[in-house]
Amino acid sequence: MATNAVDETEATKATTDEKAVDTTESDEVPQAEVPAAADDAQTKEETPSGVGQGAAAVVSAALGVVSLTGSWIGTVASARQNLVGQLETAQNAGVAQQIQAVYGDAWQTTALWGGLFALIALVTGVVTLARPAFGTPGRIQAPWIKSVAWAGVALGVIGLFLAVLKYTGILLGLPSAS
Repeated sequence: MATNAVDETEATKATTDEKAVDTTESDEVPQAEVPAAADDAQTKEETPSGVGQGAAAVVSAALGVVSLTGSWIGTVASARQNLVGQLETAQNAGVAQQIQAVYGDAWQTTALWGGLFALIALVTGVVTLARPAFGTPGRIQAPWIKSVAWAGVALGVIGLFLAVLKYTGILLGLPSAS
């Protein structure tokens, strides 16, 4: 009987050792799978996500809106030009000269800044729309990116057109001094 108990204990130990060996073998990863996972990670990093194009499209549309509504820098430049006009205009200058120096130059400065924002919006939108032609072949640009970029281009064209009309005095020109 004692031999029987010893044999059972040794058999249990052998079974336990085999299980331990089996669990360590199952945790190992075959070498063939590791490079495949590394290749997938490299492919994901190399594939452009379109985030930059989306951001450029939104920036284009935002600059187009700024060109139509006015900007802080345009307002400050206009106020500065108004002050310069007041300082440089002599007291004995004619009314037409005073109106041009104080209000006309400030109005044109506002138009210039609006036109600059419109031009930047237009260029950014066009570059965003043209970008897929120079990127990865077969990669399709997301429809929302195209829509927002086209909105930026349209707002840029309208803003540029209005800026030219404001600068030349065709749109809301200065009143006559007569």
